[in-house]
Amino acid sequence: MNLLKKIVVVGDGACGKTCLLSTFSQNEFPEEYVPTIFETYAKDIELDGQKITLALWDTAGEEDYDRLRPLSYPRTSVVLVCFSIDQPDSLWNVREKWWPEVKHFLPGIPVILVGNKLDLRSDPDVVTNLRKKGRHPVTESEGMKVARKINAARYMECSAKYMVGIKAIFFEAARISLEPIKPVNRWCNYL
Repeated sequence: MNLLKKIVVVGDGACGKTCLLSTFSQNEFPEEYVPTIFETYAKDIELDGQKITLALWDTAGEEDYDRLRPLSYPRTSVVLVCFSIDQPDSLWNVREKWWPEVKHFLPGIPVILVGNKLDLRSDPDVVTNLRKKGRHPVTESEGMKVARKINAARYMECSAKYMVGIKAIFFEAARISLEPIKPVNRWCNYL
């Protein structure tokens, strides 16, 4: 019998969450963007001789679903907080929106910060368009800095389009899910 581990994926709309999940679970890169409300996938893997079923939960990144999204959080083993390397604002939203939400609803649950769309970091059109706005694609060091700031267990980058780094993210999530969760003090002390 397989061990079941639930992985929830959060992040801004259009930051690559669905492509990440679809590419890993179905070996298929969706060419068309269709906003997600909720979607689940399952994938059986073997890690160090242990058979694990990963229950993968795709969530809506749009603000309209902020009140519904927490319904997907119970019994989560690991959270993948995603941003898009070609959208610097999506990394800013990790600190300002996604990390506070995860910390509030899932205290103590391990987080992997995931930089999606790695292939666009060096895309000439992306670089040119961002440069016109005085910006640049998110660098690996900028991603790592935010990962440290939010106390993420890991920082990883991937390209779903070219299937680079995808398996590593989910195998690392499975590995982390097998570690004991550190207890979180939820007491409020008043003096």
